[in-house]
Amino acid sequence: MNKKVALLALISLSSVSFIQNARAADLDLGPLTNLIGTWESTKFGGVDVAPGQAGSNVGKGGPAVEPYYETITFEPAADATNASEQYLTALYYKQEVFRKRDNAKFHDQRGYLIYDKKNQMVYNSFCIPRAVCVVAEGKAGQVINFESSTRGVAESKFMTEKDTTTKFKMSLDMSEKDILKYSQITSLEVYGGAFTHTDSGTFKRKNEQTPKS
Repeated sequence: MNKKVALLALISLSSVSFIQNARAADLDLGPLTNLIGTWESTKFGGVDVAPGQAGSNVGKGGPAVEPYYETITFEPAADATNASEQYLTALYYKQEVFRKRDNAKFHDQRGYLIYDKKNQMVYNSFCIPRAVCVVAEGKAGQVINFESSTRGVAESKFMTEKDTTTKFKMSLDMSEKDILKYSQITSLEVYGGAFTHTDSGTFKRKNEQTPKS
């Protein structure tokens, strides 16, 4: 990379960082503030236990265990006021999950972590490209235990009939510096029975690198 290109790249990165920092300064994100940036799986990655597909080694509805690695990026989003009384601030996030065995992406998630300072609540509002969206909520803190409410899951007619989500729970642990941990349980009704779909993983904060000259 020549010096001119490297300088332009550095200016671009600095501008993005400045904009994010400025936007973050305008939003009181409480315990979510330190999430801003990109996080990557540690060397151990995560483990997904999902219902097996027809024709798979575990059979239809059997526990399919899939080791994975992932990245998640948090960016300051915006604020909003609900019903003239609930003031919220939000982080947007993008989560991408890849199978270790073939490096193929098998899960993509886009959503918001939303902070309610007055009531000390955090909401996790996200969608996945299976025509399913979830809203879960928990008390603000360094460890947040999210749980969906009665109307916390929206899904297509097909999913309601074939693979419905009945409950979502997630524990998000931000208590260690530059380490992020989570575990989650998605309760399903699929293939005529109940299945507990679980995921867990540990992230480390990605160090931003300046372009080489």
